[in-house]
Amino acid sequence: MLVGVISDTHGLLRPEAVAALRDVEHILHAGDVGDAAILDRLGHIAPVTAVRGNVDREGRCGRLPETKLVELVGRHVYMLHDRHELDLDPVAAGIVAVISGHSHQPSIEWGRGVLYFNPGSAGPRRFSLPVSLGFLEISAEEIRPRLQTIG
Repeated sequence: MLVGVISDTHGLLRPEAVAALRDVEHILHAGDVGDAAILDRLGHIAPVTAVRGNVDREGRCGRLPETKLVELVGRHVYMLHDRHELDLDPVAAGIVAVISGHSHQPSIEWGRGVLYFNPGSAGPRRFSLPVSLGFLEISAEEIRPRLQTIG
């Protein structure tokens, strides 16, 4: 299963992001959506699972959950906006990947067999950080993460 991972759109869904996500089977948005219309537009591509970020305070975005456990291809993926607020042990919980955003810094890290994945920010450019999103290729046997710069 090919999963698109996006975060920190802050109300801006770039055409490059839409084009990059066109072939995914599911989309994970790790918060700071900024405008619920973004979730609607992403939903035209594939089913969307999203969590609330620190800027998502009102309307539909304000009602998103702070965390979400998603099962994809029989594997558990845990989502939250700020990785520093992780309040569980992913290994003990049987989680294979923790998806977060917030820092705007794309990263792929592994610890004790768990993937910690931040797709970076796909919204407005912040400082000199890249504009990016990510992909997870998930099978019953493995998860393969990939980052992509889009701007």
